[in-house]
Amino acid sequence: MSDELMPAASQSDYQPPPTIFDPTTCTRKGLCPVTEIRNQSEPFESHSLYYEVHGSGPEKVIFIMGLNSSSAGWVTQVEHFARKPEYSVLVFDNRGVGNSGAPRGPYTTSGMAQDAITLLDFVGWKEPRQIHVVGVSLGGMIAQELASKIPERIASLTLVVTKPGGRRYLELPPYLGLKAIAKTMVITEPAKKIPIVLEMLFPPAWLDRKCDTDPQGRTNREVETEAYLRRIQFTRPQTFLGSISQMAAALSHHVTPDRLRKISASIPKVIIITGDSDNMVNTSNSQLLKKHMPEAEFIVKEGGGHGLTMQYRAWFNEVLERVFKEGREKAALEQH
Repeated sequence: MSDELMPAASQSDYQPPPTIFDPTTCTRKGLCPVTEIRNQSEPFESHSLYYEVHGSGPEKVIFIMGLNSSSAGWVTQVEHFARKPEYSVLVFDNRGVGNSGAPRGPYTTSGMAQDAITLLDFVGWKEPRQIHVVGVSLGGMIAQELASKIPERIASLTLVVTKPGGRRYLELPPYLGLKAIAKTMVITEPAKKIPIVLEMLFPPAWLDRKCDTDPQGRTNREVETEAYLRRIQFTRPQTFLGSISQMAAALSHHVTPDRLRKISASIPKVIIITGDSDNMVNTSNSQLLKKHMPEAEFIVKEGGGHGLTMQYRAWFNEVLERVFKEGREKAALEQH
């Protein structure tokens, strides 16, 4: 029986799989039984979410990953924040990918946001203005829905290379990105798949430059190839069902201008981050978010591709630290 249809009782013997994250910072991990908690009876909707909590500080951060990618994509953020005493970090695999279940789709970003809320409740992160939410790509769409549902619990919201939806001519990725997605759905051999994935995520010119932080003097392409190979060693292969169901969520996503304005006005700190060289989500989508979220800070990272959280990891982590601090300070002012 597949794990996504496994009765909750049989999960009592569940042993968490080895993961890419540092075990010395991990304080909790396992499965959140989403279906059992929601009292759903439909077996085809049955699923659990795999999650890990790292660190034990008071500043609580949930990272939400993008399309067809597992939580392993947040490894550099988890390493950075979980080792600081002030942070606790929650990462998880969305439904349909990684070590989480893959219920029958299609999925919606609203339903995936409800998954995240169930998980937040499960780990006990329920207090007002307690969490910082960071979402990338599809994760940013899920984060918008999450923020619409529980704005009072959020201190800061970071939306990275994402979109509000609702404008058909912006819904599909640019041609290069669309072509790459189609190829990755039929190619499974890492040696053939990785070059396609890298050019989806990063500008080719950046890939061919020497890596600034690599002591061996390798190119960014070589360094990122090695990193991707390591990530897939710890990631269960995604099913075709999970892949197309997540794509359905991305394509059907729509948060109206009215809802965006409410989110922007109701959360202490909101920031929208995009790159100017994104082959997957056109930069104009982030500009549209900013148009309807007037209080939000807006950053366009020069040379940034769709994978800018990895491409400019040190810069991105610094921005997050500032955003978390500003969100906490503004949240504190609300209480006085």
